[in-house]
Amino acid sequence: MSTVGSHFGALANMRKVARLPINPLDRSTIVSIYEKQISINNPTLFPGSHIIPAATPDGFELLVVKPASWFKEMEEGQPFLEIQNSSIQVAESIIRDYSNGLVGCNMGDRMPGLFYVPGEFTKITIRSYEKFSFMLEMAKMKQKNWFTELVKIADVDWARTNGNPRAISDDSRLAAQKLGLQKAWMQDFRAVELSNCVACGHLINKNYPVCPNCKNVIDVEKAKSLGLKFAV
Repeated sequence: MSTVGSHFGALANMRKVARLPINPLDRSTIVSIYEKQISINNPTLFPGSHIIPAATPDGFELLVVKPASWFKEMEEGQPFLEIQNSSIQVAESIIRDYSNGLVGCNMGDRMPGLFYVPGEFTKITIRSYEKFSFMLEMAKMKQKNWFTELVKIADVDWARTNGNPRAISDDSRLAAQKLGLQKAWMQDFRAVELSNCVACGHLINKNYPVCPNCKNVIDVEKAKSLGLKFAV
């Protein structure tokens, strides 16, 4: 049983729960062009677990959501009161909960390619309506802006850490790939051999001649070949 299901079951066991009828027509559809699976678990809602499949390249995936409820504790001896959130509220919450706090995301013109529409739709209907084509293009533009920002941040982190691949997120690598960019930090970090600086023990990328932590020159010959000069 999920965490949400266990939470609801505990409420039901402790005290009666006054359930409300659910509108079978209350549905909303989340559209995602983001090539990464999104999992959201909100233990205060029932149901609160939602998964949006990863989109295929140049495609999109859908998640149809229903209303969800939270339960208000009443006076002792009284049943818990169910407070329903509409499918629109649930869809908006899923996108907000996932996107808020993502590096480089401003929840405006720079965010993952996610949006929702009231009603239950299929991929065929999404493709067939002109208004959805516009919304898909807007999602692509916002995601491209976010990807561009992620690449800028990754460039700074790569330079700041003197080429430590662990400073680069998977989102940044995906961003560079989707933008058609070739970056030194795009390689899998497991392919880069890290070692400890002999002076301070900090993990370093051996492809760089200077420790980013203590500034010790690790590889004198390489530093000379790169024309690096250091203050005496």
